[in-house]
Formats: sequence, structure tokens, C-alpha cells
Amino acid sequence: MREVRTLFVDKGEEGVRLDRWFKRRWPHLNHIQLQKLTRSGQIRVDGARAKPDTRLTAGAQVRVPPLPEAPPPREKGELDPREAAFARSLVIYEDEDVLALNKPSGLAVQGGTKTTRHVDGLLSAWGEGLERPRLVHRLDRDTSGVLVLGKSPQAAAKLAGAFAKRRAQKIYWAIVAGFPKPGEGTIELPLVKKGVGDRELVVPADRDDPRAETAESEYVTLARAGPRAAWMALWPHTGRTHQLRAHMLALGHPILGDPKYNTEASRVLSDGLKLQLHARRLILPHPSRGTLMLEAPIGRELRAGFERFGFDEHEADPEPFKRRR
Repeated sequence: MREVRTLFVDKGEEGVRLDRWFKRRWPHLNHIQLQKLTRSGQIRVDGARAKPDTRLTAGAQVRVPPLPEAPPPREKGELDPREAAFARSLVIYEDEDVLALNKPSGLAVQGGTKTTRHVDGLLSAWGEGLERPRLVHRLDRDTSGVLVLGKSPQAAAKLAGAFAKRRAQKIYWAIVAGFPKPGEGTIELPLVKKGVGDRELVVPADRDDPRAETAESEYVTLARAGPRAAWMALWPHTGRTHQLRAHMLALGHPILGDPKYNTEASRVLSDGLKLQLHARRLILPHPSRGTLMLEAPIGRELRAGFERFGFDEHEADPEPFKRRR
């Protein structure tokens, strides 16, 4: 719209905020644009300057200045160019069958009632239909690291089969409260889900509980920060929801920065830290040849923990579980 217009507020719009009145008519306008137009006096109500939160009265005259043009509509499934660029920036490996991303902490793998931005939605960057990569496993929203996808239905089925048959070795890095003794071992502790939605937790279960799921995790200490914290390599042999987080809490050494599975001591030690859990390495059969070994650099969340406790990622044993075999 390139001309100045004067519009009248309808009776049904009595009490509506000025910025919302504009958004109803021109939904492409963002908050910053409306702030600029009101602050400069280009938008007026009954001839006077107004703020975005001004409540309108029926019959009021609103001066509407020339407005930015709406962007051309995108095809269904087409991704915003900035989102597509972000999605491609996550790639750590890609071939004709496999796509591997380094999922950042805070990005959900799939959508939900309150989740509109997620990995599944970003996959439109590779196309739709048969060109769209397919999820074959998941990571928690706040867990960063390797996420592998199939680039065809056949590749996805083979990758998913590797997870189902426990032919995928997933190695996580974590910083936990305290120092587990012994410094390495295996946790075999069934888990059961309790609660719903955001309040859902998994907790240790009696082996006779019909709802209980078997869960097994292996751990090795990579380094210690005195008695305060330890840098661990964790290998979940099963793939239960929140398995590593629940197992480390049950062991008495919760993962730092965990908002759900924690103790008073770990909350104090976690001050300012996000979840200190990163899917570092994934080894599994390639859908068409050989073996895939995928490794994800740590993100800023785990790096903050390393800096706080003095850990050096370059000192990690590349095969921490080999000596236990």
C-alpha cells in the first residue's frame, strides 16, 4: 500500500490495541515495523500520536501511512530462506543415502502443541516428497549432538532397523555432579513413565511392574574436577525416554543443568548451565556400504561446562569403552 488512508474503528473493535488492529489487517507487519511507524508519528489516532498499546474506541479515525509490501506467498512446505540456511548449517555429513545433523540444544526434533520450530519442519530445506529426509531416531529437546536421517524410504528403513536391533552405538558426553565410584560400570535399572506432558518423568521401577521397561546404560569417567564434577562418556544400550538422565540421577550423580532430573546439590552446581548432555558419536551400519562413524562438535552449552570445570575436549579417549570389552 503506497498511499495514506484514514480508516474507522468498527464497533466490534472497541478496546482492541492499536498494534493488534494493524496486525489483523496486515499480518505481515512485525512488531519492529509498527514501533517505528508509531514512534515517528506516521500512525495517528484521531489526529494524535499513539503508542502500539493504545486501546481504540469505536468510531476512532486511524491514519494509515504507506506500509511495507507483504512478501510473496510461499508454496506449501517451502521454507523461509533463512531457516533453510540454518538447517544446512547443521550438516556434519551427507551422501546419497544419509544426512547427519549436529542438533543444537533447545531445538526439538518434532513438533507438538507448543512447538512450532523443530528439526522435522526444517527438513523442507532438502525438498518435499521423496526428496525430504526422514527421521529414524530422536534426541531430547535440550540434548545436542548427532542426529541421523535417511534420504530415501529404503535408507531410512535400514537406519531405523539398526537402532531397533541395537546395532547402533551411541556415545554421549555429559558432566555430572560429583564423582561416581567406581569410575566406570553398567547401570541395569528398569524405568517407568509417570506424569503427563511437560511433567512427565521416567523413574526407577520394580522389575515386576508390568509397565516397566528394561533399561541399560554403560558409563566411563573421562576426567574429574576434584570432588565437584566429572566428565563422563555414556553409552545407552537401550533407547528409553530420558534414560541417561534418569539413570545418572539414580546413581546419585545427576547430569548438570537438568531441569527435571536433579538434586539440590546439582541445582546449585548447575547455576547458569544448560543441560550438560551431548550426543558425541554415533557408529552404525551404512544403508548401502560399510560403517558410518559420525561425530558432532560440542556446542556452546557443553563448552560452558567444560570452561567452568577445566575440562579439555581434546584429551578425551576416542574409544572410552574399548577397555571394558
